[in-house]
Amino acid sequence: MAVGSCCRGVVLRGWWPTVMRQRLSARGPIAGCRLREGNVQPRVLASTSASNSGALQDVKVVDLSRILAGPFATQTLADHGADVIKVERPHVGDDTRQWGPPFVGEESESTYFMSVNRNKRSIAVDMKTEAGRDVVLDLVRWADVLVENYLPGKLDDLGLGYDDVRKINPRLVYCSITGYGSDGPYAKRPGYDVMVSAIGGLTSVTGAEHGPPAKVGVAVTDICTGMSAVGGILAALLARYRTGRGQHVECSLLDTQVAMLSYSATSYLMGGKLARRLGTAHESIVPYEAFGASDGDIIIGALNNRQFASLCKALGVETLAKHDSFSTNAGRVKNRSKLIGLLREQVVKHSVPELETLLLAAEVPFGPINTIDQTFDDPHVCHRQLAATLPHSRIGLFRAPAVPTRLSETPGSVRTVPPLLDEHRQDVLSMVCGYSDDQIADLQQRGAFG
Repeated sequence: MAVGSCCRGVVLRGWWPTVMRQRLSARGPIAGCRLREGNVQPRVLASTSASNSGALQDVKVVDLSRILAGPFATQTLADHGADVIKVERPHVGDDTRQWGPPFVGEESESTYFMSVNRNKRSIAVDMKTEAGRDVVLDLVRWADVLVENYLPGKLDDLGLGYDDVRKINPRLVYCSITGYGSDGPYAKRPGYDVMVSAIGGLTSVTGAEHGPPAKVGVAVTDICTGMSAVGGILAALLARYRTGRGQHVECSLLDTQVAMLSYSATSYLMGGKLARRLGTAHESIVPYEAFGASDGDIIIGALNNRQFASLCKALGVETLAKHDSFSTNAGRVKNRSKLIGLLREQVVKHSVPELETLLLAAEVPFGPINTIDQTFDDPHVCHRQLAATLPHSRIGLFRAPAVPTRLSETPGSVRTVPPLLDEHRQDVLSMVCGYSDDQIADLQQRGAFG
């Protein structure tokens, strides 16, 4: 089916329910994302495989992104049924294919790459060549969404910027993910999670109270930016059914990180108070932190006076709840050090399983601090089937976190393992772009594939 003529002789239907195509009231912008409209007439989208029941099964995505934030966003779309084609550099691919250890299997597959690239097809294209750009532009004609995370201006130089591609597909939702946005003094800097976390304030409030700043154990700024991008893309797709136009969605790590400061930001912006490092503790609630048991660590929290009284009773120190210094949350915050010291003396007398039994009966919030292997062995995690498993031709079994958002009528799924580099070249060029064997050979000769 040739790109640009994919509607011929095919029964088409839109991916959004009919009721949602009615005129809807305007919505406010999603934090971390900016939308810029294009100008076009509506069209409908072709249905994809019947075996895919995801809500986005008719949405077609060109993924030019690399590393984490962009691939996380496109994987989320793919998990919910979108047809995602990942365009990679010839011979090298996404940078994260080389990130490790750990690598698995005889061919040394990167577990980092595999964490954010399932449910996608891969084609390697040299976008610096004219032939390679032609391939990408034909994919753009096919697509509903394009996601990229190049430095601002880089794709414009290649003729693949938003203002270029909207001319050939004005209904395209074009999502740009950057470190610092498209303008401003930092715009041309490469954006990486830990650096942006530092600039965006997160690192300053992470770590032990009297220790140095620390990074979060997972790249949450990248991941939350990916989530923000998904929200922006879906909002733009919904708007397209109302307006008939695509638009530019802009997400940056810094914009998202500043929004993620949430109550710590409003504490400063409205109250003039700077948040500080407190380890696992909470600045406004005491107790609400990690305690050492006889055989491990556990988080314990008392968010109101009733829970605090129940905690004290469970630990055998009921009189603490009646003490003038500790009878209110404000008093407990003021006398934090003294109270936490007294509680630690009692908690350490028990094992983690003993504490779980005591606190569950007392209806006091708690959570044992699990290592990642303990997390995947946790009975509730197992019951919820939070690890997905698929056979893999090179490593035996592919295992990864399952789709976390559950839709009752159109569930997402893990259908295919992360692709090998350029695995789907023939399929994409012939079935998506509609090229003949001679055209593919000509593109090869002209350097389209490296």
